[in-house]
Formats: sequence, structure tokens, C-alpha cells
Amino acid sequence: MEPGTDQCRLKLDFPDDQSMRVSHETIYQSLYVQGRGALNRELTACLRTGRALREPRARTRRSGRTFVTEEVKISSRPAEAADRSTAGHWEGDLIIGLEKSAIGTLVERRSRYTMRLHLPRMEAFGTTPYVKNGPPIAGHGADAVREAITAQIGTLPKHLRRSLTWDQGGEMAGHAQLTSDAGIAVFFCDPHSPWQRPSNENTNGLLRQYFPKGTDLTRWNATDVDAVAITLNCRPRKSLGWRTPAEVFTDQLQSITQAGVATTP
Repeated sequence: MEPGTDQCRLKLDFPDDQSMRVSHETIYQSLYVQGRGALNRELTACLRTGRALREPRARTRRSGRTFVTEEVKISSRPAEAADRSTAGHWEGDLIIGLEKSAIGTLVERRSRYTMRLHLPRMEAFGTTPYVKNGPPIAGHGADAVREAITAQIGTLPKHLRRSLTWDQGGEMAGHAQLTSDAGIAVFFCDPHSPWQRPSNENTNGLLRQYFPKGTDLTRWNATDVDAVAITLNCRPRKSLGWRTPAEVFTDQLQSITQAGVATTP
């Protein structure tokens, strides 16, 4: 059930009864009260996210990363990115699997078009002991993520790489170099605020159907991950008038290309 569905349905079923109103937060807290905030194991297995713990948003606030300055916070992001009126604004994140394996995802906000980031482990992984703050041998350090994003987005027309919104993970510590390399402005969500990247969060939820939690994501190579991205991009979406992300993104690309030809002397 989508968040808010319960509230809307109660209003429809009981339009004149104000006592039949409830906040979704109240429902969540009543569910998670068992076991001092944890669901019974059998109930956890029924959840789409598989998440056994939940905290209210207000409890998850913290100061954030030192590399996130005021000018790159989401509050400084252009308004056109928020209302999805303009193409070229992206959201990104990592899906983390067993033993620090990872797959990166990029989602274009207007078309919901998905690109993947291939992040293979370094050769030293498995032979070198893990060292805190040591070399990013798991494959999703700042340099690896920056290079993967640049490879995917850097070749797009300028008007399709306006901004990228990410969470405050350490893999984006090199965001200034990414802006220079790929020509895309980077903005960061507030700490523990995944709802500020709704398209990417929804896409990652869909991807978990193919790459379940607790599995080693290196089991799938780049071709496998691309095949899943193609599947999602060819899936009709209600938010797009039942068109597919691939169709909408292709139209955006063609429109920009034609506009460039029309303005060329």
C-alpha cells in the first residue's frame, strides 16, 4: 500500500465521520511497537522493504557531512528540478549487498529513466584485511563512483545533465571533481531524508526484486544489471500517462537534438 492510501480511503468510506481519520505515522508506530520497535520475524518477511525497524523522521536528524556546504544542499537546488518541468535533473544512490558489494543507480526525475553504475571490487578485495578509512577495495569509493557517473552522464547533451541529487554518503566526497568532469551540478539531501529522492528510492525498491537484500551483488555482471535497467525502462508508468521511461527519455533526447540542429547556422 502506498503511503497515504489509508488516509484517503477513510475519507472516501467515511466522508462525514471525523473520528475516522488517522495519520499514517500513527499506523506505522502501532505496527512497530511490538518488541520495542521491532516487528515479529514472520511479519517482517511480509514487508516489501524487509525493514524490521523504523524511526520517525524527527529522530534521524544530524549535522551531516563536512563536504556538504550550504551551496550544495538540496535547498539550493533549482526549483525546476523539484517540479519535474525540465529534463536533465537526476537522482542517484547505491544499493549495498553482502560483503560491501554495491550497484549504483541514476534516475532522471522527469522521465524516470534509469541508468546503472557498474562498481566492481578491487583486486585486493578478499586478500587484504579491511582497514577503517583505508583503500576503498569494496569498489564504491569516491573515485570509483565519480568515474562511473562521469562515464554514464558525461556523454549526454548538456541539457540532459543539469543536476544530480544524492544522499550524504561518503562515496560523493569528490562531488566538486564530478561537477568538473561531467558538467553536472551536485546537490545533497538532508541527513536521513530519502523522501527527497523519491524517484530513486522507488526505483531502488523495484530493483530489490531482482537484487534481494543480503545477496552478493557481484554475482551479476554489467550485462545482467543493464538488462534489469532495460526492463524497468520499458515498464509503462501511470505517472507518465502509461508511457515508458525509455519512450519519454528518447523524446527528450530527440527534442534537444532537433533544437540544436534548428539553431545551428
